[in-house]
Amino acid sequence: MSKQGSRDSSVPYIPLPQNPNHQNVIVSLVYYHRPYQTNHYLRRGVIFAGVLLLLSATILFFYPSDPILKLARIRLNHVGVISSPKLTIDLSFSLTISVRNRDFFSLDYEKLVVSVGYRGKELGVVNSEGGRVRARGRSYVNATLDLNGFEVVHDVIYLIEDWAKGVIPFDTTTKVNGVLGLCFLKIPLKSR
Repeated sequence: MSKQGSRDSSVPYIPLPQNPNHQNVIVSLVYYHRPYQTNHYLRRGVIFAGVLLLLSATILFFYPSDPILKLARIRLNHVGVISSPKLTIDLSFSLTISVRNRDFFSLDYEKLVVSVGYRGKELGVVNSEGGRVRARGRSYVNATLDLNGFEVVHDVIYLIEDWAKGVIPFDTTTKVNGVLGLCFLKIPLKSR
């Protein structure tokens, strides 16, 4: 095949006519900015900041805080004095404790045992058999405090000294068996 034959098989070429009134024409495409395209990054940033703020508020809202405890009533059940080998006192009290729970979870407990210590020595045990601490409310908890072997001379001097400072540093260890309630969820608790 010759070059002439390959030219014939292509698209026919017709030369443009020579026009004495020759004009240049420029075709310009109009670039239209759609509003959602210009504010796309701004909208994503605002949504991200809003979600982050909502998540932070939720965490702050549900983060646990310490309950406020007040002794509502105390009654002496038993006093025992032991003089040998050291002078010690055994005391038993019935307590009613007011618990103000600021959190959004409740606590239904079967057994609550709090070991109370003072200056590295265990003074006694607080026992409570079954109860409920309501969410966002005030509850009253009945308990028994047993102080066994309270050394009168040694402990009372330190106790009066700390009381004069305005703070008595008790050490406590708590054991709870029960259920923690958050809205409709019930989470079992058992500490040893």
